[in-house]
Amino acid sequence: MTKPKVLISDKMDPNAARIFEERGCEVDVITGETPDELKARIADYDGLAIRSSTKVTADILAAADNLKVIGRAGIGVDNVDIPAASSKGVVVMNTPFGNSITTAEHAIAMIFALARQIPQADARTQKGEWPKNDFMGIEVTGKTLGLIGAGNIGSIVAARALGLRMKVIAYDPFLTPESAIEIGVEKVDLDGLLARADFITLHTPLTDETRNILSAENIARTKPGVRIVNCARGGLIDEAALAAALDSGQVAGAALDVFQTEPAKESPLFGKPNFICTPHLGASTTEAQVNVALQVAEQMADYLVNGGVSNALNMPSLSAEEAPKLRPYMKLAENLGSLVGQLAHGNLTRISIEREGAAAELSGKPITGAVLAGLMRQYSDTVNMVNAPYLAKERGLDVREVRHDREGAYSTLLRVTVGTDSGDRSVAGTLFGPDAPRLVEIFGVGIEAELEGDMLYIVNDDAPGFIGRIGTLLGENGINIGTFHLGRRQAGAQATLLLSVDQPIPDAVVEQACALEGVRLVKPLEF
Repeated sequence: MTKPKVLISDKMDPNAARIFEERGCEVDVITGETPDELKARIADYDGLAIRSSTKVTADILAAADNLKVIGRAGIGVDNVDIPAASSKGVVVMNTPFGNSITTAEHAIAMIFALARQIPQADARTQKGEWPKNDFMGIEVTGKTLGLIGAGNIGSIVAARALGLRMKVIAYDPFLTPESAIEIGVEKVDLDGLLARADFITLHTPLTDETRNILSAENIARTKPGVRIVNCARGGLIDEAALAAALDSGQVAGAALDVFQTEPAKESPLFGKPNFICTPHLGASTTEAQVNVALQVAEQMADYLVNGGVSNALNMPSLSAEEAPKLRPYMKLAENLGSLVGQLAHGNLTRISIEREGAAAELSGKPITGAVLAGLMRQYSDTVNMVNAPYLAKERGLDVREVRHDREGAYSTLLRVTVGTDSGDRSVAGTLFGPDAPRLVEIFGVGIEAELEGDMLYIVNDDAPGFIGRIGTLLGENGINIGTFHLGRRQAGAQATLLLSVDQPIPDAVVEQACALEGVRLVKPLEF
């Protein structure tokens, strides 16, 4: 089997390449290329490992014919066009935990630097001055620290601050009361944080909701003399408004490791005596650089070799241990989605994916992604689990997931139902053994069949002689039948026939089958 090929396009710890190779990937390390050079090269690779220098634009993704995964060694993925990657079917991963401690420690260092004006005192002392009386600092003990964002990094900052005997309050819409108690903070709204905090530190991604979260209006609501730290993302603070607040004294000091525009060659904050800055050093420790490089290599190799998905931003996570267990279910789910997509008539408006028995205990998102991949393959030949949900959303398809605790006729069952202009159509399947997906129901008719290769679906009147007639027709046309599956609701009503054949069935043969006595519908299928 051909090994997956990975390109490392930014400088990383050399052990990352070693991990790729040890886990079954070929790897090339080619850094410093121009966008045009990368675009010309990218079609050869299954994986792309980057840091912050490489910009993965829609233009580059359009040329990435074989690309399956992009791994960002670090947290921020501003340099990756995630919607374009998703529509292309490319998984985008980051390493949210590899530099968490480093970034949190940098924020704490900034708090101390502000409290004691260390950079300013150092600069003047090294000039030969002795400005002992010009730098009256404050203690952090007993002060209130306001966290905007209490996720992974924010919670580490909270733990360090609590160790310094600070009181910690946090604004985070996703922070539950139970989690707040667990990390030792008081959950507050944004206005409450602004009014009470002596120090504010930001630990949130840059989104439409968080952009300029410290705007001129919100800075005006802060406690007079507040000190502000941002080691998260540029754009969270209105830099011009912060500069004005430093001049007025509303903000006693500010320390930024990130800027709205980077590299920051100029800023209204530069030159302010109560302003401290560093050039995006939050993740710049030896330990962090090694950690994120090794982590991204492990994640990408697990996905390319074993199908495990970790820290993906555009599809559900699936550990390498879970992948083998879920793989037969995902094959079944994809086949059911494909079957209902090929047979359903009319405009599809909604789809329901139900899990019952043992299937109900599994992660639902990968199964849903597989169903949608099978379904949407009827509309696009480049669809996969990553871009299928986006394609379904673009078509206005209402997707629902249902989990049943009940026990049914099968120990494990997946049911896929689509709503169309002409009514609901439903198919169901199970596993025979640990890895044998099997159809067990089609549009209310019980029928057991493997969905594989070329098949023929026929609805006919249940009457003697039909099986002989269809067998004769196929035989006269040189078409060999592999398997033959028949089901019906009751004797004398309509019957359903599903058979596999060794080659695609020509249109002319389909027309002949339609002309047979008692035939209501003939539909070639492909899996």
